[in-house]
Amino acid sequence: MLEQYFCPPTRISRRVAGFGLLALVAATVAACGGSDSDGSSNAGATATLAVLETTDLHFNVRSYDYFKLAEDKSYGFERTATLVRAARKEFANTLLVDNGDTIQGTALADYEATISPIPCTQQLSMYKAMGALGFDAGTLGNHEFNYGLPFLNQVLGGGLDVEGVDATKKCAGAGYPMALANVYSSKTKKPLVQPYTILERTLTAKGTDGKDVKLPIKVGVIGFTTPGILNWDKRFLEGKVYTEGAVESANKYVPELRAKGADIVVALLHGGLDSAAYSPTMENPGLHLSKVAGIDAMVMGHQHSVFPDAAATPAFSQAGVDNKAGTINGVPAVMASSWGKALGVIQLSLQWDGTKWAVNKAASKSELRNIQSKNAAGATVYAEPDATVAPLIETQHQAAIKYVKTPIGSTDFRMSTLFADVGDPGAIQIVNQAQQAYVAAYIKASLPQYAALPVLSVSAPFKSGFQGGADYTDVAVGPLAINNAADLYLYPNTVYAVKVNGGDIKNWLEAAAKRFNQIDPVKTTEQQLISTFPGYNYDMFTTGDLQYEIDVTQAVGSRIKNLTYLGKPIDVVQEFVIATNNYRATSGKSFIDKLDGSGTIWASPDANRDVVVEYIRKNPVVTRATNGAAKSWRFAKATVAGPVVFSSGANALPVALAAGLTNVSLLAADDGSGKGTSKYAIDLSK
Repeated sequence: MLEQYFCPPTRISRRVAGFGLLALVAATVAACGGSDSDGSSNAGATATLAVLETTDLHFNVRSYDYFKLAEDKSYGFERTATLVRAARKEFANTLLVDNGDTIQGTALADYEATISPIPCTQQLSMYKAMGALGFDAGTLGNHEFNYGLPFLNQVLGGGLDVEGVDATKKCAGAGYPMALANVYSSKTKKPLVQPYTILERTLTAKGTDGKDVKLPIKVGVIGFTTPGILNWDKRFLEGKVYTEGAVESANKYVPELRAKGADIVVALLHGGLDSAAYSPTMENPGLHLSKVAGIDAMVMGHQHSVFPDAAATPAFSQAGVDNKAGTINGVPAVMASSWGKALGVIQLSLQWDGTKWAVNKAASKSELRNIQSKNAAGATVYAEPDATVAPLIETQHQAAIKYVKTPIGSTDFRMSTLFADVGDPGAIQIVNQAQQAYVAAYIKASLPQYAALPVLSVSAPFKSGFQGGADYTDVAVGPLAINNAADLYLYPNTVYAVKVNGGDIKNWLEAAAKRFNQIDPVKTTEQQLISTFPGYNYDMFTTGDLQYEIDVTQAVGSRIKNLTYLGKPIDVVQEFVIATNNYRATSGKSFIDKLDGSGTIWASPDANRDVVVEYIRKNPVVTRATNGAAKSWRFAKATVAGPVVFSSGANALPVALAAGLTNVSLLAADDGSGKGTSKYAIDLSK
């Protein structure tokens, strides 16, 4: 907490938010004693300011999986909090910031937003937990908009002057100031949230004589989010807000920050790194934002990845990225994974010229501190939870658990995505069935002009091992409850229907098949089947009506073979309606042009997850034969000289065999990745 290093004996209530807190800090600093009233006499003093970052917490307050109803020590803010407290003991001067995607992502988040909405007087559990650590500033991610603007207005404390929202509403709020420079209210043509905030602080520095001296600093904090919000939450935002490119906003407001006396500027970018040419609508503009004059440090997120990364093959290797120094085009930067799995730390080396501070970028450095590590014996150890966090939200935590335990049906087979990449539809088919039935019923009732078109559905294995061996949908045989349905559909998307033709379907599937690397049949050494293309983009059909093969020996764009509908080669001009989600329907232009929103014939208000829950309620007896055995696709047969391998959950071969995947075998119980996954082989000749 800031008061720990400004005035150690003094405690300032963190229940005071925003600039009111700054006033209290300033007043308390004045009373501290030991400050140098004449900064000019200390020219040449130096200090280190540690900027501490959390990002993409996604409401993971606890190290708890609401889908599995069990503790998971590999993530959770309660453990990140322990790292924060350790850093504050290590560094005399710290600044704690959050980079967005904070208020959505768990059953507890949904419970407080939609099931039993919190009252205006009550903080979100996520913000309440963060209050125990005393955050200094934050920004908004794309998922902050998932529940609509009135809810966002409430949880931020009010003041969003935008259509459909009561800007005069005063609520509990986040407990720290938000900054967001590139989202504007269509009503006022002004930023929806203040574009930046200036934090007036006092640093403990070293004078040229080696003695401690206290000197003032003004830290400018500016925030940016991805313009994709206009597509992903179109139903909430259309006509109400508009966005600006991060670079354009930075060029507008960073000079303002400097003019108002900011010694240093920290950019909070809810986005990451993309080597593409700059566009004002690009999702991950970090490479370009880092080049804006006046930005001294940059925290990143959104991509759920890590920077800096010391791995042999780092997550980011674009021109300008230095994983050793932890800089982007010379600017110190971090991206602290997701779900509270790491704390980003930027150590800014500061020099005082007698009137203001400047950053010595060459002497600054960035690092990640992970809650998971190895001890001397090589065993995995985890940071202990901060004991102050869990009690703050226990009542809401238990209420969410009670809610997700609500029974809705039963299943006679293990529904998982462990082998979805190689052909098991066990956890995908029921999602497709629910979406197809929902869209078909709506068309029949309300869109008669499309009644003659076949309705199909696509979905993807949203949990496919990216986060490690536990990151798979895996629903046990037996009773089904709401938490199981939420596991089957991870995201708070809404159902969309798009009209396409047979040619579009082929192109859509070609794009999805980027999930696989190209396999060389004559190569005798081991080849990895799965590429870096995200599992959540691996759309697949699961119906006997549509059949196709994927030939992974072919190049991207030429892999879909023998595509048939009702047993005949698909007619490229025949029209279909495809049930999907709002994310794909509006942001899938890289799949087919019509997935830019232009092909949408119905944007439903209902969440895919809720549609799945209701489908199971209406069809409570879930069976393999009816809901988990329809294979639309298989790999085209190929004889490969060497092994073709992939990773999945540990020792899960019985799941593959139960799904009829007799061409899968276990090679190693531990694939060596350190992620708790096993190595499997697939025989493409069968």
